[in-house]
Amino acid sequence: MKNDKMKNQYRINEQIRVREVRIVGDSGSTVLPTREALDMARDQGVDLVEISPNANPPVCRLIDYSKFLYQQKKRQKEMKAKQVKVEVKEIRFGPQTDEHDYQFKLKHAKEFLEDGNKVRAYVFFRGRSILFKEQGEVLLLRFANDLEEYGKVEGMPSLEGKKMFLYLAPKKAGAQKKSQQARDREASVAEAKESARQQQSPEVDVDMPANGGMFANAKISADALKKLTETED
Repeated sequence: MKNDKMKNQYRINEQIRVREVRIVGDSGSTVLPTREALDMARDQGVDLVEISPNANPPVCRLIDYSKFLYQQKKRQKEMKAKQVKVEVKEIRFGPQTDEHDYQFKLKHAKEFLEDGNKVRAYVFFRGRSILFKEQGEVLLLRFANDLEEYGKVEGMPSLEGKKMFLYLAPKKAGAQKKSQQARDREASVAEAKESARQQQSPEVDVDMPANGGMFANAKISADALKKLTETED
């Protein structure tokens, strides 16, 4: 059915009933009476195919029609393959997510954004944990800040029922994925920096909001929040 539709999309040979046509080929283009163009097609054992009917005069090619349809179908497949398919990847947190789990999910979010996908991060409040919604908001803001290099915020954290959502879009859609070697190198550098930081400062309880925990350094100024939501050129 699809092939029949493509076949009927173009007029060929005697179906072309204009006075003259423009013949295009590797050597350039020339305007000829339609009858003369049909004679040329018969002499070469090919078809006269109208590829641009709205031009003045209509543009045609001298080519085997079956070969022409094959080329068109192949070109459509190539164009479809080049289109970037953007998916929405979800990252789920709890209101008191520990540091190890946070870093694990942050790493995956970076990979998703580098691949050109969007990220929907959310904090799920189970039962009475809804009392810690401010803590969940700070977590999402920290998450957005840590991903500033990879994605842009499409909207500030918003509470919908028992879930608080944050949406991130890749800065460069379809960006080339980093090699595993590059990722491992970055991870090693990050671990070394974290180890050095922990040696310089006492360990903090990550689960207790009263002690600051993992959210102690997550406060973001108004200017920084504005920067996160700016739409890039």
